[in-house]
Amino acid sequence: MGIYVGYYLIAGVMFLIGMLVSNRLKAKIEEYSQQPLSNGMSGKQIAEKMLRDNGIYDVQVISTPGFLSDHYNPEDKTVNLSPDVYEGRSISSAAIAAHECGHAVQHATQYSMLQMRSKMVPAVKIGTNLSQWIIMAGIGMMGFGHGNQTIFLIGIALFSITTIFSVITLPVEYDASNRALAWMESSYLTSGEEHDKAKDALTWAARTYVVAAISSIATLLYYIMIFMNRSRD
Repeated sequence: MGIYVGYYLIAGVMFLIGMLVSNRLKAKIEEYSQQPLSNGMSGKQIAEKMLRDNGIYDVQVISTPGFLSDHYNPEDKTVNLSPDVYEGRSISSAAIAAHECGHAVQHATQYSMLQMRSKMVPAVKIGTNLSQWIIMAGIGMMGFGHGNQTIFLIGIALFSITTIFSVITLPVEYDASNRALAWMESSYLTSGEEHDKAKDALTWAARTYVVAAISSIATLLYYIMIFMNRSRD
């Protein structure tokens, strides 16, 4: 029984931390979205300039619905910016637009961690959709014979793929932010206080991925502990 209490305690703590980090990120984005960029460029213009400066001419910058829905799609080579970022002329718009272009630069330069993450996407989709159901079935059936332990192990293996994916995502996101900030500084797009605020916004964005990775690792360890505990019975 103690193992379940321990898991729910860990899950509860990670949930609260995740909420705090997410709320802090939203507050930072809202704060810096109210502070105009001194050069007056929009997120779209910044993205297009960063792509050109890095010799990338086959990537399109488009607007996509939603809040913080910004992402780079390597399949159709598009930098997708939410309306507030696409049209915005603020510090947060600049930071987010440059970060997403950082992923486009990673793609163009064949950044190894991005390539690894992209190759994992099909397996992650399968693991995300099936792992929880298989794990639940495996836990419920483990008392009926060793063969059913295999079902649980399959579920753990599938879930471990999503955990590995979340860990690999960390260097990909941090590297994209580092590329964005370095370009923003070298191109004199931001300087001084503006640059510090752009860095602050991207740092909080990266922390959401850290929390997700830690939460996934904790959950995986919980499943492994259940398996080991049941196997001894």
